[in-house]
Amino acid sequence: MPREYAVIMPGPGGDKILYRTSGFTEDSTCIRQPLSDGTFLLIAGTDDLEEENRVLKTRLEESLSANHAKDAFLSSMSHDIRTPMNAIIGMTALAGKHIDEKDRVVDALSKIETASDHLLSLINEVLDMSRINSGVSVLSEEAFSLSDLLHETLTIVKPLMEKKGHAFHTELGSILCEDLFGDTLRLRQIFVNIISNAAKYTPAGGQIDVSISEELSGDLCTLSFACRDNGIGMSKDFIARIFTPFERASTSTVSGIEGTGLGMSIVKRLIDMMHGTIGIESEEGKGTAVSIRIPLQVREAPAPSYRLNGTRLMIIEGDEELRDLYKTYLTDAGAEAVFAMSAQEAVSLFSDAEFSGSSYDAVLIGRSTGDSGSIFDIAGYLHKSHPQLPIVLVSEHNWETIEYQAGRSGISHFIPLPFFRKSLLRSLGTVLDSSAAEGTASSASIDLTGRNILLVEDNLINMEIASEILASTNAGITRAGNGQEALEAFEASAEGFFDLILMDIQMPVMDGYTATKRIRSLDRKDAGTVIILAMTANAFAEDIANARSAGMNGHLAKPIDIARLMTMLRQYLQ
Repeated sequence: MPREYAVIMPGPGGDKILYRTSGFTEDSTCIRQPLSDGTFLLIAGTDDLEEENRVLKTRLEESLSANHAKDAFLSSMSHDIRTPMNAIIGMTALAGKHIDEKDRVVDALSKIETASDHLLSLINEVLDMSRINSGVSVLSEEAFSLSDLLHETLTIVKPLMEKKGHAFHTELGSILCEDLFGDTLRLRQIFVNIISNAAKYTPAGGQIDVSISEELSGDLCTLSFACRDNGIGMSKDFIARIFTPFERASTSTVSGIEGTGLGMSIVKRLIDMMHGTIGIESEEGKGTAVSIRIPLQVREAPAPSYRLNGTRLMIIEGDEELRDLYKTYLTDAGAEAVFAMSAQEAVSLFSDAEFSGSSYDAVLIGRSTGDSGSIFDIAGYLHKSHPQLPIVLVSEHNWETIEYQAGRSGISHFIPLPFFRKSLLRSLGTVLDSSAAEGTASSASIDLTGRNILLVEDNLINMEIASEILASTNAGITRAGNGQEALEAFEASAEGFFDLILMDIQMPVMDGYTATKRIRSLDRKDAGTVIILAMTANAFAEDIANARSAGMNGHLAKPIDIARLMTMLRQYLQ
């Protein structure tokens, strides 16, 4: 039986042994078999067992292929990582050189931010793959809203679509359950990766269609997600290798499309962990279709009242599909919906209502208004003429990026697209009750005057950055350099003094988890009620779970996303 073997590389000076087992000895009985990379496999002590030789050869070739893929990956990553790094270093130097020229500095900072985001995505994918391969990565089970998940996904991919001028359409099929259990971080990662790939590998001006639907069986809901593009497509050979780590159809220097070659491998492994399935159909030059099915647990929540009897709503929306959704959902809830296809028509209808002595309880400004003016012009006019009327923006926009302008134009609430029956009626109930609720916006600015925040951070640069960001809120800031200092500052404070603690995790003397547990165990009323948010570079699902186990209320990943930080401050303090 063949038990010993070696891999050799022939050369002018003779064979060079690249690898050998401990008992290998070359003799006349050795079988010499060529491998795909020009080396040869020598198998000693054979008994003419061809099948065993074939299996051994196949395994060795697979191992060599995997090593070659990793070598190619490292070579490509050397280019891909250096590219954004060069941009960051170069633009930083340029900003410093032209520090007195505001426009040059703003342009440099914008390019630094873009390059930093790209570099961070590359690093995250490499770390993600490492953790999944090592078995360290785990999934979390959290309650979430499907509407919010899809809105966040579309907000992330929208800039890439706009940059390349793609026509992007989302089709909503049968949505039976809006409130589910699952790992939203990983689900969003899967959806964003697939849609981003479609955008990247589709030439400018292409078409990308996404569809979402559900199937219900008992307390399990199977979420179906599909993405189709008319991009460059893939060969059958590459489709067979697409889930193999480090594989890329072509190098970034050839295609101009950068990446690690890990994205789809990570997607596949995450879907496997969720007990789901993924299928890919593609043809070179004709585009790609990716379909996913993931079983999720249905969340049983108390059934709130979604009746809007007697409510009269003005809806400015030119999109026919959305108007049909409004009609179905609002009519079933007992509301009267009056539709305007444009701002001009809305003004005319308002005039008619005033003449007849009737009124509207709220106005919703939709995605398509049919006017050359912006949604803020429309909102500003309506707010000026009807200052007490709630104005709601229904859009796929990222609220954090338009909140200030929206607030100044009189928009008081926000409903994200896509919406479903429950999310629409729940949000409208909040608007009409004039109460704050999750998923709606309160005010255009964040004023935390009179609030006190304990900022715990051992890195001086991070401390300076966080302090500068928090200074804009007018909150009182107390600093602590480690968990022990944080504990002592909290113990020394008057009961109820601190409203919120931003807690780093990895710190000297005492880490953030320990400090949180010690604070929660103190014998004072505010020890159990003070809001504690993890603010850390530990950003995996298990890190979020660990933060909650330690007694923290939430988790904010570094590098600090200012919009996300402000949203959390508003959620907990305003």
